[in-house]
Amino acid sequence: FPVTIATAESFSIIPEVVVSPREAFFAKQEVIPAKDAVGRVSAEMICPYPPGVPVLSPGERITQEAMDALFEARDSGVRIAFAADRALETFVVLPE
Repeated sequence: FPVTIATAESFSIIPEVVVSPREAFFAKQEVIPAKDAVGRVSAEMICPYPPGVPVLSPGERITQEAMDALFEARDSGVRIAFAADRALETFVVLPE
Protein backbone atom coordinates (compact mmCIF):
# COMPACT_ATOMS: atom_id res chain seq x y z
CA PHE A 1 0.00 0.00 0.00
CA PRO A 2 1.27 3.51 -0.77
CA VAL A 3 2.63 5.56 2.07
CA THR A 4 2.16 9.32 2.14
CA ILE A 5 4.94 11.28 3.76
CA ALA A 6 4.08 14.76 4.95
CA THR A 7 6.75 17.38 4.39
CA ALA A 8 7.16 20.09 6.97
CA GLU A 9 5.88 23.48 5.83
CA SER A 10 9.33 24.95 6.53
CA PHE A 11 10.80 22.98 3.59
CA SER A 12 8.49 24.64 1.06
CA ILE A 13 9.48 28.26 1.74
CA ILE A 14 11.06 29.98 -1.27
CA PRO A 15 13.17 32.89 -0.02
CA GLU A 16 13.15 36.37 -1.51
CA VAL A 17 16.66 37.72 -1.09
CA VAL A 18 16.56 41.51 -0.72
CA VAL A 19 20.15 42.18 0.34
CA SER A 20 23.17 39.92 0.78
CA PRO A 21 23.49 38.04 4.07
CA ARG A 22 26.70 39.95 4.82
CA GLU A 23 25.05 43.34 4.23
CA ALA A 24 22.09 42.37 6.44
CA PHE A 25 24.30 41.00 9.20
CA PHE A 26 26.37 44.19 9.47
CA ALA A 27 23.51 46.66 8.88
CA LYS A 28 21.69 48.60 11.58
CA GLN A 29 19.00 46.42 13.08
CA GLU A 30 15.87 46.74 15.14
CA VAL A 31 13.72 44.37 17.15
CA ILE A 32 10.01 44.39 16.35
CA PRO A 33 6.97 42.39 17.48
CA ALA A 34 6.20 39.31 15.39
CA LYS A 35 2.86 40.83 14.36
CA ASP A 36 4.77 43.58 12.49
CA ALA A 37 7.41 41.38 10.84
CA VAL A 38 5.71 40.32 7.59
CA GLY A 39 7.17 42.28 4.69
CA ARG A 40 10.29 43.31 6.60
CA VAL A 41 13.83 42.08 5.87
CA SER A 42 15.29 39.63 8.36
CA ALA A 43 18.60 40.45 10.03
CA GLU A 44 18.90 37.02 11.62
CA MET A 45 18.88 33.35 10.74
CA ILE A 46 15.92 31.41 12.07
CA CYS A 47 16.05 27.68 11.80
CA PRO A 48 13.80 24.89 13.12
CA TYR A 49 16.05 22.18 14.55
CA PRO A 50 15.89 19.42 13.65
CA PRO A 51 16.45 19.36 10.75
CA GLY A 52 18.46 22.57 10.87
CA VAL A 53 17.38 24.05 7.53
CA PRO A 54 16.91 27.84 7.77
CA VAL A 55 13.45 29.22 7.11
CA LEU A 56 14.85 32.76 7.22
CA SER A 57 18.38 34.01 6.67
CA PRO A 58 19.77 37.53 6.99
CA GLY A 59 18.72 39.61 3.99
CA GLU A 60 15.55 37.67 3.17
CA ARG A 61 12.05 39.14 3.20
CA ILE A 62 9.82 37.77 5.95
CA THR A 63 6.67 36.38 4.35
CA GLN A 64 3.46 35.19 5.94
CA GLU A 65 4.31 31.69 4.70
CA ALA A 66 7.66 31.80 6.52
CA MET A 67 5.98 33.05 9.71
CA ASP A 68 3.32 30.32 9.50
CA ALA A 69 5.98 27.64 9.00
CA LEU A 70 8.02 28.91 11.93
CA PHE A 71 5.01 29.10 14.23
CA GLU A 72 3.89 25.62 13.13
CA ALA A 73 7.33 24.21 13.92
CA ARG A 74 7.51 26.00 17.28
CA ASP A 75 4.00 24.94 18.26
CA SER A 76 4.73 21.30 17.42
CA GLY A 77 7.66 21.31 19.84
CA VAL A 78 10.51 21.78 17.38
CA ARG A 79 13.42 23.80 18.78
CA ILE A 80 13.96 27.16 17.07
CA ALA A 81 17.69 27.71 16.60
CA PHE A 82 19.75 30.87 16.02
CA ALA A 83 16.86 33.29 16.58
CA ALA A 84 17.44 36.04 19.13
CA ASP A 85 13.95 35.26 20.48
CA ARG A 86 13.35 31.51 20.26
CA ALA A 87 9.74 32.02 21.33
CA LEU A 88 9.29 34.02 18.09
CA GLU A 89 7.52 36.87 19.84
CA THR A 90 9.98 39.34 18.31
CA PHE A 91 12.13 39.42 15.16
CA VAL A 92 15.38 41.22 14.38
CA VAL A 93 14.97 43.13 11.12
CA LEU A 94 16.57 45.85 9.05
CA PRO A 95 15.14 49.35 9.52
CA GLU A 96 12.68 50.45 6.85
